[in-house]
Amino acid sequence: MTTQIKPTLRYGFLLLNNYSMIALSAAIEPLRMANRLSGHKLYEWKTFTLDGQLISASNGLTLEAEGVLEKANNLDALFVCGGINITDVYTKKLHQTLMSFAQRKVKLGSLCTGSYILARSGLLDGYRCTIHWEHINSMREEFNHLTISDELFEIDRDRYSCTGGNAALDMMLTLISDSNGGVLAANISEQFMCDRIRGPNDRQRTPLQQHLGVSQPKLIEAISLMEANIEEPMSINELSDLIGISRRQLERLFQKYVNCVPTRYYMDLRLNCSRRLLLQTNKPIIDISIACGFVSPPHFSKCYREYFGIPPRNERLQKHSTINNLLS
Repeated sequence: MTTQIKPTLRYGFLLLNNYSMIALSAAIEPLRMANRLSGHKLYEWKTFTLDGQLISASNGLTLEAEGVLEKANNLDALFVCGGINITDVYTKKLHQTLMSFAQRKVKLGSLCTGSYILARSGLLDGYRCTIHWEHINSMREEFNHLTISDELFEIDRDRYSCTGGNAALDMMLTLISDSNGGVLAANISEQFMCDRIRGPNDRQRTPLQQHLGVSQPKLIEAISLMEANIEEPMSINELSDLIGISRRQLERLFQKYVNCVPTRYYMDLRLNCSRRLLLQTNKPIIDISIACGFVSPPHFSKCYREYFGIPPRNERLQKHSTINNLLS
C-alpha cells in the first residue's frame, strides 16, 4: 500500500523593515526539515518585499528577497514578518496589496508584530490574534474591537499569528502537524532539540509562578490583579481584602520576594505600560495618562519624568527625531 503524497504547500514571507530575523528563521526551518525528514517536497517557501529591494532585519543584517509581493502567485499562505517600529512601516500600498491576497482567499499569517499590519488593514476583524507582549497593550488600545490574546500563537480559521522569537517554531510545527501529521512534527521538534511543542494555550511570558514558586499564591494573585487593573488602579487595601490577607502581610510579601512595596510595584507596572503606549501609538498623552490610571496629565508627566528621567512629550519627540534621521 503506497502512501498518498499531499500537494506541496506554498508559503510566502513578506519582509518588512526591521523584521525579526529569529522569527523568520524559526518559521522557515521547520518547513525545510519537514521536506528532509519526509523525503518529499511538502513545502515551498519564498521571501518577498513590497518593492523587491534589499531590506534590513532588526539585527542590521540584510536579506535579498526573492521577489516583489504583487507578483507572488499560487501562494497557499502569506506571512507578514514584523519587528521593531512596526507602526512606521504601514502604507496604503501595503494595505491594498494585502487586501488583494485576502480577496484571492490566500491564508494570512503574521510573525512577531506583523499582526499589527493585518489589524490596521482590517484583516483581523472577527478573528482571534496575538502579538509580542511588548505591543499587547497598545494593540488593545488601538483595536479595541479585536480579540487579542497573550498566548504564544493563534490559529483561527484562515488567519495565523504568533508572538515572535521561537514561538514561530511552535506555530509552524502545529501547522505541519495539522497538514502532515503529529509524528512528523514531533520528529522535527527532536531534530531542533526542543523538549516539547508548545501549544496555542501556552502564554508568552514566563508565568509569575516560575519566578516566585507555588508557595506564594497570595503574592501571585495580588500581582495578577494589578496587571488586570491598570486603567482603574485598586487601592492596596482593596487588593489585600480581595486576596484575604492584611495590608501589612501583603507589604511583607512584596518586600521579601519583589524587594519593593506594593504601591511602588503597581506604579512601575503602570508607567511601563504608559511608555509602551507612548512609543508604539500616536495616542494623545492625555489619553495615555487616563488609560494607565493617572489622575491628570501633569501628575502623569511628573511620575514619568521621575521614573524614566525624561518627560513623556520629550521622549516621543526624541523617538520621532531618531526615525526621521534614519530615513533621511
